[in-house]
Amino acid sequence: MKYLYLVLIILLFSCSKDNFDVSEERPIDYSFFIAGHTYGTPGVDNEGLHPPFRNKFDFIQDVESLIFGFFTGDIVIEGTTQNWDEVDQEINELDIPVYFAAGNHDITDRALYESRYGQSYYSFMNHSDLFIVLDPNIDAWNISGDQLAFLENVLNSEAQNANNIFVFFHQLLWWEPDNIYQNVVLNSLAGRADTINFWSEIEPLFTEISNPVHLFAGDVGAFSTGSEFMFHQYDNITLIASGMGGNVRDNFIIIDVYEDGSVGYRLIALNDPDVTALGKLEDYILP
Repeated sequence: MKYLYLVLIILLFSCSKDNFDVSEERPIDYSFFIAGHTYGTPGVDNEGLHPPFRNKFDFIQDVESLIFGFFTGDIVIEGTTQNWDEVDQEINELDIPVYFAAGNHDITDRALYESRYGQSYYSFMNHSDLFIVLDPNIDAWNISGDQLAFLENVLNSEAQNANNIFVFFHQLLWWEPDNIYQNVVLNSLAGRADTINFWSEIEPLFTEISNPVHLFAGDVGAFSTGSEFMFHQYDNITLIASGMGGNVRDNFIIIDVYEDGSVGYRLIALNDPDVTALGKLEDYILP
């Protein structure tokens, strides 16, 4: 019985609530995180980022495979020098690179945003994967004009060299009031044109290539009565949204890229000591 108790104690400690069961059969090559609506609760101008998210910085720093992160829009409640200074200070404390996908709140002063962080759409390669950041705020949720030409050029020149394609933007461009995503409750439809070109022009660019494409949006989670996250896969496409501010199911997501090129997800709960309290992201598939 003593040996049994000892085994049970070891198992309890090895299954710490802040640990995930990461398969030894699929070693992780690298990881990154996505975090949406990081300014937090609407109407609350925090000093820096949403406090429950900031409180998970130690956890983020303990994930050895994690090399950078993405804020998927509404990083600040208003684009002022003070607000950006506060965010930059906290990112410095996090001590890993963080890339921005601008939300509508972030470009209330677009000139200030671009003077600090550069062009709001861009791409780069890392670990044989292609990362693309888009800015739907430029044309009422459309990806058009120079930005569309940029996207087409990047896919034509880089997609064949990439194992995975990861695309980041703020608004849930795949949402329509009458499609299968209609029950996903967005934070806002601010600035959205009556019709947008995601399904007619943008999505076909991704389905025409053979690579796995993962699209991430961040305009959810601000309200406890809304949708804090969503997950849907079809063909070569994975759609993911994640956000915070409602203070009930606030979350961010860690994306693990394994050495074989496959991808896994860790849904991180912010409002519970158990970071796994929300379960697996893949369990929240659309019917």
